Amino acid sequence: MNVFIVGIGLIGGSMARDIRRIHPDVRIMGIDNNAAHLEEAMSLKLVDEIAEYSDLARADIVIVGVPVDAVVAEIPKILDQINDDTVVIDAGSTKALICQTISDHPRRRNFLACHPISGTEFSGPTAAIDGLFEGKTNIICEVEKTAFKLQEKALELFREMGMRIRYMNPEAHDKHIAYVSHLSHISSFMLGKTVIEKEKNERDIFDMAGSGFESTVRLAKSSPDMWTPIFEQNKVNVIETLEEYIQNLEAFKKKLLTDDYEGIYNEMNNTNKIKEILKGIPLNKQ
Repeated sequence: MNVFIVGIGLIGGSMARDIRRIHPDVRIMGIDNNAAHLEEAMSLKLVDEIAEYSDLARADIVIVGVPVDAVVAEIPKILDQINDDTVVIDAGSTKALICQTISDHPRRRNFLACHPISGTEFSGPTAAIDGLFEGKTNIICEVEKTAFKLQEKALELFREMGMRIRYMNPEAHDKHIAYVSHLSHISSFMLGKTVIEKEKNERDIFDMAGSGFESTVRLAKSSPDMWTPIFEQNKVNVIETLEEYIQNLEAFKKKLLTDDYEGIYNEMNNTNKIKEILKGIPLNKQ
């Protein structure tokens, strides 16, 4: 089996690790516009050789792990190069624009729109880890537009990696993911910004920071190269979630200003119900 990975970062590299473990005879080729990433991927044995788009005709599976703005630009070019039996899989955190972009491509049947909700705050080939996708949810959009035999090829690989599969239309995906992923990243970035700007002596304040701050601000270490295009593509949904979030913050602030501590208690107590909702959901999702 020939697997091509376009974008050898956390997601692409972690998929390479899992695929090699599951299929020891696999041949993995890497494509990346960052030469240093390709060198790292080779030294880490994530890929067996460096490839070009012109080599994609040999691919059985192509995994695209680049930022979503690059996905929109590159997927049509990739589809132009593959053979009829190749399945192309993306891993982008937005889906609507990607699906719209290739809706009329002659090889639309070869593309499976995916979002494995899994990740860490780190990036690049050295961030790749074994078992990243075990027990994680992989959302697939417009599965009916992918040729059945190619669906099956991809779904079998996902099952071997231990993923849970859910199906959703692209618009619903983008709306829901704005709440459970995109908003949390904005909150983390802005919390980090607030603390850094308020306390110029960073050593003192970060020496005081406990595990609560560390876990809340963890996502602020995520790559701006990846997240800026996500916010751009999902702008409408992200703005809607921000407006609701800001309203809740303003309401909390008002309760403090009016000494409404019973109201604050009730807000937190009601929100504690999220413990039951999140029970059993794996950590390190993105």
